[in-house]
Amino acid sequence: MSSKSLPTLSHAEAASFCSQMALILKSGISSLEGISIMLEDTNELNEKKLLTQIYETMIRTGNFHESLTAAKVFPDYLLQMVKIGEQTGKLDEVMESLADYYEREANLAQTIRHAVSYPLIMAVMMAFVILVLITKVMPVFYQVFQQLGSEMTGFSRMLLLTGEFLNRHVVLFLGILAALVLLLVFLTKSAKGQTITRAFFYRFSKTRELSDQISAYRFSNGMALTLSSGLTPDECLQQTLLLTEPGPFRHRLDTCLRLVSEGEELCHALLEQKIFTDIYARMAVIGSKTGVLDEVMHTISMRYETDIDEKFSGMIAKVEPALVIALSLIVGGILLSVMLPLMGILSSL
Repeated sequence: MSSKSLPTLSHAEAASFCSQMALILKSGISSLEGISIMLEDTNELNEKKLLTQIYETMIRTGNFHESLTAAKVFPDYLLQMVKIGEQTGKLDEVMESLADYYEREANLAQTIRHAVSYPLIMAVMMAFVILVLITKVMPVFYQVFQQLGSEMTGFSRMLLLTGEFLNRHVVLFLGILAALVLLLVFLTKSAKGQTITRAFFYRFSKTRELSDQISAYRFSNGMALTLSSGLTPDECLQQTLLLTEPGPFRHRLDTCLRLVSEGEELCHALLEQKIFTDIYARMAVIGSKTGVLDEVMHTISMRYETDIDEKFSGMIAKVEPALVIALSLIVGGILLSVMLPLMGILSSL
């Protein structure tokens, strides 16, 4: 777990905390005693500090939700659901559902990281190989050409000049590289940068479809949890909005919330705003009519999770050979641009 210096716990840490609390509460132990047991059980320094802070706040306030809020490391959605769990007397069930929710979120995050990191690593390797070829290998071939009384021309000459420029301006090159790394960190780690990144990729049909699927997965997963807690549809929508990133999908959910508050049925609002694909929307309508909407939402979220996993797996399966082929063609093209003229010179001697 994290100390209070961190803004929020990771999904895996939140899942671990909720899972332990669910087990403790289902055993008939109070939340205060549960925190005390977890505190005695841990040897990790940051976790011990966090649990100590929660325990001390609970001693003063006697309220589990207020204690978690005061720690300032738990996600807003978790805090709201804990509050609802305490109000409805279903805290053990809520903690168990939250553990399942954050575990699945952690798995989704891991899937996304794996899908993004492999092409990124391959791209960095490609850039490194090309850089070594044009800055270290090309000058060696240039000396060979000079010894044979010839000069490099065309593409090979351009590569040689590029390599010489990089060798002369190493500081400038490193500065540009550092700026690119900082830009990448900004776009992936900061809230504003992530908003810019999402808006950029949302312009493309494939990434827009994938983004909507991920949002629909989180929405259906959150709805399953809130509906099972006994909340009304509009209350469920309000809570689930905490899980949705700003953007077009969030705007459609805001419209759904307005329609539901005006008296329209939840499933009709979801269908009208195209929150789900047609088949999942029909499942939601049937679930609403039969009184098992929470179970249907859980089923929909699981199916979306499977769809997302399959898409990322398919993406990796396509990108991996494409990057290998691209690297082979680039390296082969560089070497051929040098070797073919060199062989021509040698054959004429």
